[in-house]
Amino acid sequence: MALSTFSISTQKPTSKFSSHFTFGPALSCPQQQKLFNQVKKRTTGICASLSESGEYHSQRPPTPLLDTINYPIHMKNLSVKELKQLADELRSDVIFNVSKTGGHLGSSLGVVELTVALHYVFNAPQDKILWDVGHQSYPHKILTGRREKMHTMRQTNGLAGFTKRSESEYDCFGTGHSSTTISAGLGMAVGRDLKGKNNYVVAVIGDGAMTAGQAYEAMNNAGYLDSDMIIILNDNKQVSLPTANLDGPIPPVGALSSALSKLQSNRPLRELREVAKVSILEAQGVTKQIGGSVHELAAKVDEYARGMISGSGSTLFEELGLYYIGPVDGHNVDDLIAILQEVKTTQTTGPVLIHLITEKGRGYPYAEKAADKYHGVAKFDPATGKQFKAAASTQSYTTYFAEALIAEAEADKDIVAIHAAMGGGTGMNLFLRRFPTRCFDVGIAEQHAVTFAAGLACEGLKPFCAIYSSFLQRAYDQVVHDVDLQKLPVRFAMDRAGLVGADGPTHCGAFDVTFMACLPNMVVMAPSDEAELFHMVATAAAIDDRPSCFRYPRGNGIGVELPAGNKGTPLEIGKGRILIEGERVALLGYGSAVQTCLAAATLVEPLGLSLTVADARFCKPLDHALIRKLAKSHEFLITVEEGSIGGFGSHVVQFLALDGLLDGNLKWRPLVLPDRYIDHGAPAHQLADAGLTYSHIAATVLNMLGQTREALQVMS
Repeated sequence: MALSTFSISTQKPTSKFSSHFTFGPALSCPQQQKLFNQVKKRTTGICASLSESGEYHSQRPPTPLLDTINYPIHMKNLSVKELKQLADELRSDVIFNVSKTGGHLGSSLGVVELTVALHYVFNAPQDKILWDVGHQSYPHKILTGRREKMHTMRQTNGLAGFTKRSESEYDCFGTGHSSTTISAGLGMAVGRDLKGKNNYVVAVIGDGAMTAGQAYEAMNNAGYLDSDMIIILNDNKQVSLPTANLDGPIPPVGALSSALSKLQSNRPLRELREVAKVSILEAQGVTKQIGGSVHELAAKVDEYARGMISGSGSTLFEELGLYYIGPVDGHNVDDLIAILQEVKTTQTTGPVLIHLITEKGRGYPYAEKAADKYHGVAKFDPATGKQFKAAASTQSYTTYFAEALIAEAEADKDIVAIHAAMGGGTGMNLFLRRFPTRCFDVGIAEQHAVTFAAGLACEGLKPFCAIYSSFLQRAYDQVVHDVDLQKLPVRFAMDRAGLVGADGPTHCGAFDVTFMACLPNMVVMAPSDEAELFHMVATAAAIDDRPSCFRYPRGNGIGVELPAGNKGTPLEIGKGRILIEGERVALLGYGSAVQTCLAAATLVEPLGLSLTVADARFCKPLDHALIRKLAKSHEFLITVEEGSIGGFGSHVVQFLALDGLLDGNLKWRPLVLPDRYIDHGAPAHQLADAGLTYSHIAATVLNMLGQTREALQVMS
């Protein structure tokens, strides 16, 4: 976000405080240089790391103030000095809690002071505080009655990693996908007005989330409706905004920013501006609230204080009808409280946007120095920052996909990759290193990503659009209208398909097979192992007359041999395979469920049963010949998938019915995800909750065969 014309940036100091601040070139006049020196002296004096040696506490430090805070009401009588101490204690509490559970660390550390200030100034849950995307809500959870449960974060039956309405009345809106809180907050504000209430609504949104179109749609509507609400833009320089350069947005301006922000949030100036605004809108010749000369003065003061001085950063927000305040140091408790209180008490209407500059990973040296700011971490040692990641003999499916795509791109210069601000999550950062001009990060803008890929396809390129299964939901109309309807050869790589463990239902890839396989022109595939993934990447690259997609799970491969040189072989479209020939019962698996089917077949072998196991490979087009063979040579057919109702099994039974294969003695059973959302937890627990473990499959087989006692035994 563009900041004040007095912003200073670009080169880092060599002092031990370099992880906190960046400093710019020599300023243009002695007065500015003097101010700069004052800023530097002030900031370096208050922002030292918790340990001068650059290490962190090995034992949880005492938290005497935090120990007295169970809910925000307990903060109301604290002094500003005590609130600063509370913020320090809260930060250490977050660090030590996450060190035991893993989770989102950097984003939570960046909003500690903001969280303290919000809960001090406002009165939640009557006042509504929304967090976008929600992964920065750990400090909020600690201050709202959940501190004693933080050790259960993202675990089975524990606290969710995002805000969740059913978890606490302080979580007024559930999140997990980005860019929703301005829309939801506006709805709450308008609903409040219609019901004659007088509470406040505050939507906190990150600069990454601000890159999505929905945020701008909401701000545009907020400016039109003019309901009172506060939008806090948390700018931590982790996602480049349109005004940023390659090094990220301009850093805060310290004392100057603080002074301007206090001026901008000052009640008399704002009320003077409101009167001026009303005057402008009144018809000429009608008596105005203030005289012409005062009106001109108000306009000039406002233009200078908020236009010329604060630079072009406010222009877009102002044009959308929001009152812009900032940039503000998001780690300065004094300023945050002063500004929030002024905005809260000002008797003017309309939406206000407060632009905060924060540092992701703030206060934890290892996070501050890391490129990813410890965004998401495994369990770790607080003293050293070392994460306890289990050694794996195989790589993740995400990495295998990236390697497969790189191999295809080596051989075909027309292959390009697109992702939506998820270079690490989708593996496209690996592709970017190899092909920097052929990889496109469009920001958190899945709709744009899909149509952008469609445009690339129109020009004869071969776009691979790598998006999480659950995030592709955000761009479904573009998939239908801009890609499938026009039969454009866009390839969708849908990561995190199926259950995803600790991230829970917001990130669960349950619905992609259902919503992709119903499209007339779409080829829909799913690999049963990592080698199959390589082949499906090659298959998608070869399909050049229609769109295609393939899904793959979170987690690591199973250890099968990979194709030579990571170069897959294109598969015959719509052709599955039989892995084990058996009798009576056939298991027809789709995607990762094939491995579970193989384990179930092994489980019932000691009972004298020999099951057929087949890998469908394709949901669309189906392998009709394979399904006919299984249906005619077996008494029982069970389809298994880690997806919702309406997916692979539904397509199979549609064919069975139309082909008359259900008119005889064949008995069919579908095993799918249940028709409900499955909460976060360990993957094994989620799979058991869904009824899709190999034991559940084996028990289904035995029940169909009338062996109920044996079915109970395998389940136990």
